[in-house]
Amino acid sequence: MKIFGHRGAAGLAAENTLESIMAALLYHVDGIEIDVHCCKSGELVVIHDETIDRTTNGIGPVSDYTLEELQGYRTKEGFLIPTLREVLDIVNAQCILNIELKGEGTGVPLIKLLREYVLKTNWEYHHFIVSSFDHEQLLTVKSLTSNLRLGVLTEENITSVLDIAKEMRAYSIHPPIISLNQEEINSAKGLGYKVYVWTVNSALLIRKSKSWSIDGIITDFPNFA
Repeated sequence: MKIFGHRGAAGLAAENTLESIMAALLYHVDGIEIDVHCCKSGELVVIHDETIDRTTNGIGPVSDYTLEELQGYRTKEGFLIPTLREVLDIVNAQCILNIELKGEGTGVPLIKLLREYVLKTNWEYHHFIVSSFDHEQLLTVKSLTSNLRLGVLTEENITSVLDIAKEMRAYSIHPPIISLNQEEINSAKGLGYKVYVWTVNSALLIRKSKSWSIDGIITDFPNFA
């Protein structure tokens, strides 16, 4: 069972920051999950929400700011909003990177950036999983490249996304831990999908995930997991 740090290591440092990602790497995680939006000047930035309100000292949609403007804001801990380039440079193919597409129009620039890194650095396509709740974005990615592994996120159960997973020839399905049962897990795995579950933070749920033969858990506390 693989251990993925959620938004880096969100239980140990401010989520989706370089500091959080470095914290996850200290514990030799199998993977790191992050979220990306496209800012006004076109760069992919690593942040969960559509706005910067919750996680920084600024206000407003990510898409309203250029990268230079975003770098004028800080988290309450004093950290910057990183770019995806910075994350790719720091992780440097040490583990799987699960990139969740959050904002509209993130798929095309993501494909271009990952292609550049695969051609010029240690990264290879099998190091990446591109996931999203926005299944149309995943279908767009699939229509443009067959190189990337796609992960279908759902807030419901595995059964609810089996058809779309089949349509896009997904690599993995990412359901919430609260929706799971053994029958659905076995069904998905029998069809060839990996099952990566979020967000698994308690000892009880970690043990349950392992007993269910889950392929991987996404956790705020990779140190504990």
